[in-house]
Amino acid sequence: MSQVAFLDNLLREYLVFRGFSGTLKALDLEQRTEKDQHFRAERILEQFNNAVQTSDLQALRSLWFHLDNNIFSKLEHTYAVAVKKLENSLLKYYLVTAYSSNRAEKVSEFFTKLAGELQQQSEWKDWFYFPFCRNAEESPTFALFFTKQWQDTLLLSLRNFLTTVYQCLPQPTFVRAEQEAIHMQRLSEDNAGLRTRLLSLQQELHQLTQQQPGTSAAGGSLSGGDGAARRRSVYRQQQSLSDILPFDISPPGHIVDDFCIIASEANSVSQASDAQARGLKLLIRNIGSGSSPVMGRKDQTASSLGDKSTKRRSGSVGRSWI
Repeated sequence: MSQVAFLDNLLREYLVFRGFSGTLKALDLEQRTEKDQHFRAERILEQFNNAVQTSDLQALRSLWFHLDNNIFSKLEHTYAVAVKKLENSLLKYYLVTAYSSNRAEKVSEFFTKLAGELQQQSEWKDWFYFPFCRNAEESPTFALFFTKQWQDTLLLSLRNFLTTVYQCLPQPTFVRAEQEAIHMQRLSEDNAGLRTRLLSLQQELHQLTQQQPGTSAAGGSLSGGDGAARRRSVYRQQQSLSDILPFDISPPGHIVDDFCIIASEANSVSQASDAQARGLKLLIRNIGSGSSPVMGRKDQTASSLGDKSTKRRSGSVGRSWI
C-alpha cells in the first residue's frame, strides 16, 4: 500500500512538471472518491453499461479495444474463444438495448460501421435481418436476447472474467520500479565482489608462478617421484565401479534339493527289501513242493555235459569219414 502511494506522488509530480492540469484534477478526483486502493471489476462494468444505455458505440468499442490490446492479448491462447464470445454478446446487448429504446438510427449506424467486419462471422448471419424485423422481441431468433435473465447473466460473466483476469496479471513495470532498482543495486554489488575475488586469485597465481623456478631446482630429484605418485593418485581417483570388469564365472548347475535325494534313497532300500522277500517266498515254495534247487542245477549240468560228448563223437566221425 505504501509503495502505491509513493508512486501516486511520483505521478502527480510528473503531471505538474508536464503541465497536465486536467489529468491532475481527474486523478485527484478519482483518488478522493475511491474507497480502496484495489481494482474493482465493477468500474469497468459500469463503463460498459453506461456506453450501452446511452448507445455510445464509439466509447464501447474503444474501451473493449483497450482491454483487448493491453490485457486480453497477454492471456493464453485457450482464452481467445471466451474473449470473442463476450465481445459478440456485448455487441448484441448494445443492439437489443438500442432497439428497446426506439433508437432505430443507432441500430442502422451499428450495421453501417461494422457490416464489413461482422459479415465474415457465421454467428451474425441472422442479425442482418434485425433492423427490418418488426416486434423483434417476439421473434424466435432474437427473443432470448431481450430477456432480463440473459442480460444479467452476460453482465455477471463479464464481471467474473474481468476479476479473474486482473488477479492473474503481473504488476506493471511502473509499480515494480523500486523493486527493480533494489534488485539492480544488489546485482551490481555482487558483480563488484566477484571482480575483487577474481583479481585476488590472479595475483596469487602470479606469485606462485614466480616462486616455481627456484623450488624446481632444489627439488629436481624428487619431482619425478612426486609426479608419478601424483599421477597414480589421480588415476585411482578417476577409476570408478563401472571401469571394473567382472570375472567370467560360469553359472552353477541345477540345484537338487536334499529332500529329493532322501526320497530316492528310500525308494532303493524299499525295492531291495521287496526283492529279498520275494526270494524267500520262492525258496519256501520250492521246499514245500519236494524239488531241490541244488539238485535241479546238478541235473541241468549233467544233461548239458552229455549233449557236448555226443556232439564231439558226431564231429569226430564226420571228420574221419571225410
